[in-house]
Amino acid sequence: MRRFIYIRWFIFLIMLIFLHSNNAFSNVNRGDMEACKGCHEDYYKSFLESIHGKKSISGSPINNEGCVTCHTNGAMHVEKGGGKGVEVFSFGKKVDPEEKSAKCLFCHGESKAVAFWEMSKHKSNGVACTDCHYIHSKREKGLIAKERDLCYSCHKDIKMQFNKQSHHPVNEDKMKCSSCHTPHGGFGQKMILADAVNELCYNCHAEKRGPFMYEHSPVEENCLNCHSVHGSNHNRMLSKKQPLLCQSCHDWNLHPGTPYTSFESFVGGATSGKNRQIGRGCLNCHSNIHGSNGPSTRGLRFVR
Repeated sequence: MRRFIYIRWFIFLIMLIFLHSNNAFSNVNRGDMEACKGCHEDYYKSFLESIHGKKSISGSPINNEGCVTCHTNGAMHVEKGGGKGVEVFSFGKKVDPEEKSAKCLFCHGESKAVAFWEMSKHKSNGVACTDCHYIHSKREKGLIAKERDLCYSCHKDIKMQFNKQSHHPVNEDKMKCSSCHTPHGGFGQKMILADAVNELCYNCHAEKRGPFMYEHSPVEENCLNCHSVHGSNHNRMLSKKQPLLCQSCHDWNLHPGTPYTSFESFVGGATSGKNRQIGRGCLNCHSNIHGSNGPSTRGLRFVR
């Protein structure tokens, strides 16, 4: 009889141990992050500081399944003692970019910000969400670094252009790359936040939109006919200095297209007719270059 009682107690203890361990593993799957915290305390703390760790945001991982919302195989990882026993889903360099992005898009796929991700240049060039965003980051939008520095890390040629004397104020923190571009894809060329370049420029430079009685054709067609979009070594971000820029179209009429010959040199006084290089700029007279509502031929020639 006593032997039978011992056997029953032994079976009961085995069941308790099994139930307790099974419950612990299921807690990992349900988001009990204490098991993760024991080994990964630094990641645990950074997670709580990130947007994913905010309980006030419905649908955030901390309100879902905690760590295993993004890092799968949590229960088996704990059961095998962590380490290399069973690897959880990693966002490391060896993981396929599409696989990493799919993990993020499982929750963020319905967001308007990534509605056109499948047609974006970043996606087609093998950029994953985690190349720019960090799950545990407390920065705005979970970015790995400051936005301009993050973009410059790949677009070094653009960084060089922004270092020129005349540039959009991105380096001064008055604008961001995302002020003009949508990194997650869109219908505009170069992933700009508009259907056309001019429409994007008019968001800030509305006075150039018109309508004008006399439209300047290259302005109406594309602002980039005359301006360098990121930066230039010429005033007003012009792609060439005056009068060379204007004469690239108007070399054949009215004014001569040879401003740097011996005749137009610095020889002679101001009244000699040979001192034409000084202050030589088309905008000295044609100041309404984007368009004019002036009367008659003055408006037609964009004269001030």
